[in-house]
Amino acid sequence: MSAMRGAREPGEVFGPRMTLFADTLSVGLATTVACLPLVTAPAALSTACAVLRGAGEDRPATAGQYVTLLRHRIRTGDLAAGLVALVGALLLAADLALARVGLPGAPAFATLAAAIGASAGVVALRACARPESLTDWSAALREAARATVRDPGGSALVLLAVATAALCAWMLVPLAFLAPGPLALALTAVDVRQGSRQRHRKGVTA
Repeated sequence: MSAMRGAREPGEVFGPRMTLFADTLSVGLATTVACLPLVTAPAALSTACAVLRGAGEDRPATAGQYVTLLRHRIRTGDLAAGLVALVGALLLAADLALARVGLPGAPAFATLAAAIGASAGVVALRACARPESLTDWSAALREAARATVRDPGGSALVLLAVATAALCAWMLVPLAFLAPGPLALALTAVDVRQGSRQRHRKGVTA
């Protein structure tokens, strides 16, 4: 993200940071609409991350660019990824609901299920931010799983971003329609941060 130009162009009303903020919100709204069928959610969020990643390379990061890229994303693999994510979320919700009915060992089971669900969620979200998710979800998930283990700080930031988005949506419902944009920006920033750290380590080793 640091590659973005820092100066305001002549006649430009807002600086580049405010422009990115506005683009992030518009991409967030487009992502919300694209997520409505549910099974399209991973592809929608992955596309949002790809578009916002392009902002650091002086590529357009607008809702129009998002729609253009998304048109090429609704493939069998993307829908399969969405179906797996939806089934996983439903199973987790069902397990947590069963834990509330007072079964023996329910508190421990609920804690374990929540921990597993949070870990799986972090891997899935980090996979959406990976460039590989545009073409190969399996590769994206493998890289995301490695990053989740090797970069616990980044994984904590992902959880914090999700909690912040959920809190904003709870405090003011209309924000729920814009929340995917800042969330995608946060996921992309975490992935870029982790990639920069890896390149730095390789440079030091060399």
